[in-house]
Amino acid sequence: MHYKSLLPHVVLSAIAMILSTNMAKAQTDYSHYYVNTPVKLEQPTLPTIPNLTVSITDFGAKGDGQTLNTEAFEKAIAHLTEKGGGHLTIPAGIWLTGPIELKSNIDLHLERQALLYFSPDKSLYLVPKGKSSRVYPGIRANDVHDVSITGEGIIDGNGAQWRPVKRSKVSDTEWKEFKAMGGIEKQNGSLWYPWQMKSGIKDIAASPEAQEKMRNDLIRIVNCQRLLIKGVTVQNSPKFHVHPFNSTDVIIDGITVRCPWNAQNGDAIDISDCHRCLIVNSTVDAGDDGLCMKSGAAKPTNLVNGCQDILIEANTVYHAHGGFVIGSESISGMNRIVVRNCRFAGTDTGLRFKSGIGRGGKTSDIYINDIMMTDIKDEAIIFQCDYVNKPAGSAAEKEVKAETEIPEFADIHISNVVCRTAKRAISAHGIANHRCVYGITINNCTFTDMNSDNDIDTATTEITIK
Repeated sequence: MHYKSLLPHVVLSAIAMILSTNMAKAQTDYSHYYVNTPVKLEQPTLPTIPNLTVSITDFGAKGDGQTLNTEAFEKAIAHLTEKGGGHLTIPAGIWLTGPIELKSNIDLHLERQALLYFSPDKSLYLVPKGKSSRVYPGIRANDVHDVSITGEGIIDGNGAQWRPVKRSKVSDTEWKEFKAMGGIEKQNGSLWYPWQMKSGIKDIAASPEAQEKMRNDLIRIVNCQRLLIKGVTVQNSPKFHVHPFNSTDVIIDGITVRCPWNAQNGDAIDISDCHRCLIVNSTVDAGDDGLCMKSGAAKPTNLVNGCQDILIEANTVYHAHGGFVIGSESISGMNRIVVRNCRFAGTDTGLRFKSGIGRGGKTSDIYINDIMMTDIKDEAIIFQCDYVNKPAGSAAEKEVKAETEIPEFADIHISNVVCRTAKRAISAHGIANHRCVYGITINNCTFTDMNSDNDIDTATTEITIK
């Protein structure tokens, strides 16, 4: 072929490459979300992943749903780490595995037909003796940087092998199905544990109650910098689904989180003590809290403490105990959080602020606006300062007598909320002799078809409604 005849092809290829590069940049440019925020937020930085791609099949993995691929994942991640990082592709198939540990500069990429399925064999998740009373999460990353989980595939935690089930939350047919799996009934038949299952999978604790306390999250990221989770479906976790912890620069974009509505502790997205976090375009249908902010006691070994510079926008929550939630732990504080343009359809509560003595901290610069809600089971907006955790199968935690770590829900501004059908619009109760709920404004909101009047304790709360 004559050289000149190649010219148009070369030019077109160059143009296509430039357009492709520009499109890629546009898809990863999140600055437009930060326009016109009611308080200035620091933006997260995207992770940097080297341009090296390998397939899990290169390391002997098989997507046949029966081959255990834990070792293949370890080898693949070790190989990429030795090369400085890169993309680990999971192609179409059902990839059975034990726990996976991500390292710095690694992208775990699941193609659309890929289903990452975590083994029901609980012994695979045991942490070496003396290090933890729980077990390894399905996917974990600790003290690393530049990590991502991307693609259109499914990550399934096989949580029914771990979770207890309350009789009151299932139908007769479902209850029979659980009993048919084996397990054991406790508390006069009101609670079922996955214990001594007919599958022959061995238990890893001395009692069903002890084993229940060991169950862990599906994705847990601790003390990490620059995390992206994009496009994937995360479902059926033993406990919490997506849980970044003491980390910075977290972006969660366009993921789906789902589990049965009655899944015990089935939180969808929990942000615990993170700075610079963006959650957008995601869909939640879960058994506990939907989009939840938590903050524990500050520790000098943590990368960061408290929740700060959080933007939550354009998300949909179907079933959840709360659409957007702060608490129950807020000890190290919540500062500069914006929630806007979200939909809650069928949640138990809409905006939920919950804490108690021994769990509380102070909030500031919280702005929530343009939230649409339908079919809310209880309150559209609730402030609760007497929250007590009650794990399945055990009594509520002992009441904290020392009046420390008092909840302080303050400087919270809610506007342009529309809710149709709920038990009531607003419920708010503080603690006597403490200033726990104050500086709250609720403006330009519409609540229709409420079953009860507002329940606001004016003696313990300071709320301005316009």
